[in-house]
Amino acid sequence: MVDRIGNIWGTRTAFSRGEQWPVRVGQKLADGITEADIDRWVQSACTLCSNGCACDIAVKDGRMVGVRGRATDIVNHGRLGPKGLFGSWQGMANKGRLTQPMVREDGQLVETDWDTAMSRIVARSRELLDTKGPLSHAFYTSGQLFLEEYYAQAIIGKAGIGTPHMDGNTRLCTATAAAALKESFGADGQPAGYADIDECDAIFLYGHNMAETQTVLWARVLDRVAGADRPAIVCVDSRETEVARHADVHLAVRPGTNQALMNGLIRELFAGGWIDSDYIAAHTVGVEQLRATVEPWTPEAVAETCGVSAADVREAARIFGTSERVLSTVLQGFYQSAQATAASCQVNNLHLLRGMIGRPGCGILQMNGQPTAQNNRECGADGDLPGFRNWENPAHVAELARLWDVDPAVIPHWAPPTHAMQIFRYVEQGSIQFLWISATNPAVSLPELGRIRRILDTEGLFLVVQDLYLTETARFADVVLPAAGWGEKTGTFTNADRTVHLSDKAVDPPGQARSDLDIFLDYSKRMDFRTNSGAPLLQWTGPEDAFRAWQECSRGRPCDYSGLSYAKLRAGTGIQWPCNEEHPDGTVRLYTDGTFSTEPDYCETFGHDLLTGATVGEQAFRALETHGRAVFKSAEYTPPAEEPSFDYPLQFTTGRTVYQFHTRTKTARARQLNRAAPAAWVEISPRVAAGLGIAEGDLVRVRSRRGELVAPARVSNVRDGTVFAPFHYGYWDSSGADPGGVPTAANELTITEWDPVSKQPLFKNAAVRLEKIADAAEPAPAPTTAASRPTDPQTVPPTVGGADAEAQEHLGAVGGATGSAGASGSTGSTGKVRS
Repeated sequence: MVDRIGNIWGTRTAFSRGEQWPVRVGQKLADGITEADIDRWVQSACTLCSNGCACDIAVKDGRMVGVRGRATDIVNHGRLGPKGLFGSWQGMANKGRLTQPMVREDGQLVETDWDTAMSRIVARSRELLDTKGPLSHAFYTSGQLFLEEYYAQAIIGKAGIGTPHMDGNTRLCTATAAAALKESFGADGQPAGYADIDECDAIFLYGHNMAETQTVLWARVLDRVAGADRPAIVCVDSRETEVARHADVHLAVRPGTNQALMNGLIRELFAGGWIDSDYIAAHTVGVEQLRATVEPWTPEAVAETCGVSAADVREAARIFGTSERVLSTVLQGFYQSAQATAASCQVNNLHLLRGMIGRPGCGILQMNGQPTAQNNRECGADGDLPGFRNWENPAHVAELARLWDVDPAVIPHWAPPTHAMQIFRYVEQGSIQFLWISATNPAVSLPELGRIRRILDTEGLFLVVQDLYLTETARFADVVLPAAGWGEKTGTFTNADRTVHLSDKAVDPPGQARSDLDIFLDYSKRMDFRTNSGAPLLQWTGPEDAFRAWQECSRGRPCDYSGLSYAKLRAGTGIQWPCNEEHPDGTVRLYTDGTFSTEPDYCETFGHDLLTGATVGEQAFRALETHGRAVFKSAEYTPPAEEPSFDYPLQFTTGRTVYQFHTRTKTARARQLNRAAPAAWVEISPRVAAGLGIAEGDLVRVRSRRGELVAPARVSNVRDGTVFAPFHYGYWDSSGADPGGVPTAANELTITEWDPVSKQPLFKNAAVRLEKIADAAEPAPAPTTAASRPTDPQTVPPTVGGADAEAQEHLGAVGGATGSAGASGSTGSTGKVRS
């Protein structure tokens, strides 16, 4: 038994390059439950990060009572992280679950029946469509639903209503991943796979605290590090994370200067002659513009702008330029900072310059933050057209119209899809009067929360919230719909490296809660949406019908699911798309032949100017004559929109803690996780602490031009001059539902500003001031196990879990597979898995 709160990444199983990652099955059962007590194990995968670790749910007497990893799966080889072990099932089984619909009566939410709730929604929807038209409606969804549910919502919004106002909270965490992939390669979809960790000899992590955001993936890296031929690690992060502590080079850049660093690294590749001229000539366009853009960025210029060592810049470039196989990963430190898409495209450019795409150990993971964010993007619930189609291409719109049997004019394509921040602006202005929010909590997660609360409370807005619990956002709703969640419904979802998993229903949802798919189908039926031939727009009776419809929508597109099926996904492991006749067992890596998705008639976008966000347009894109070649996109460095000043001298940035997920809707209800990180804190450097007379645990107030945050201080190794706060904690944490309590939400301080291309909010660039308001009663509630550890560990008790945080770890085990192995290359007899 291992304490998986104190020991986040579990037991080491060292392996060397080219070897199989050893199996290690993690398992956690409820108190008093043994394996002999289990009635059945039901196939699923964890939904508390973007890794998509395959697991099986333990069921006893109709309840979820535990979980175990699946040994035969290609993603996790049996491992589960702390959130998967404790939060996945405990986060669902809580007495606070919504069990009946609610409607607002005399200013109060009261319980009602489904017919009353849906009748109110349909009546208001019809009234607004008749009097205002489709632009009165908007949908804001999640990275938590299943593929089948996103696709249903996309068809309803685009073909039933005809609104361009559709987006999700994936805009907050993965929009830049999609944008960078589309700009460089013509379409979304990760070029690399997790198996490339097993083959690389260098790993670059750009703004990616993998140790806390994808714990099982970091365990895979740690196991390589423990092996005989340790890969070099380069970390770009303003905090001293666990990744940084293992790094050969840690570039602790000033927040907002990523583009300057990336221009400098690329310049060093040119200067060192570390480029593959033959690959560049055969498979890319635009290299001379890139060379001219980066030329001024010497290591010394980078050092002055970014606050790092010129020698470290040279060493990082040398490692990239001379290593045989480099894997790069990117996440929020880039995506939520200034020039997000431009900096992320520069990561792509580094690999294109060396021809390091499509080979084992060579590739890019523009990571996701949420478990089903990829499906949101694929299916079009985030505003894109389903199947990675191009909204500027009339042929793509016509293809969708034929598939759905609707008039092409109904499908919004006259302007770019409306991104989340603009949706809320339209609500603020009054043009959007019907907003349907599914499985997300913008009252905690969006920037400048004081403004967001006012928008959610706008006079004349009809707000529908569909969720598991009565969240901060649901308290503003006119109608609240109780949704079934993980383990309570069947559907598929796709992780960050394109691996598709099937999650089967294990138990019934509580009370009258329904699956999101059933709710959308009910709405479509009540609205009487119909095709041109007069048939119901959605004729599905369940998730498998929806999946088969999606297969046809994705056929021939980059995200081709046509070779998948529920039966195939029950064979012991997830499968990476594209999966079709050409690739019946899935595809580990994209672009192995150097041909990219940039043909003008096929691509997902014609591209954008990275500084302004202006669209390139079809004519200019065709003039590039890409012919399946990747595009070098480049941009000059520009400073962030808000920098420190006399009144606000410090830089504020936000991020995650390993024990919580997003706004804690589920993880706060798992006692082991919540005990490890129960409340908000802020991190400051020793110099800032000394200058302001602040000690560990002192209560401090952080102010920006927009709001304030009050929380205990953790004196840590965050970059000097930077203030960090985790974004999980809500405004009402200290006082129940009373908004007059102590503000603990990091997003009270963040700015309403976004990247010009991806439209992703810039949570990591704000100017603040700091003051002490009370002496410490006890140390800050920050964990000591990862990036938030104190500089003086003697002053803070270590974070441990105790007896109920212990989980089993079976090394080399082959159990935990649901169904027979073989269809995707797994072998249940030996425990080996396909890589």
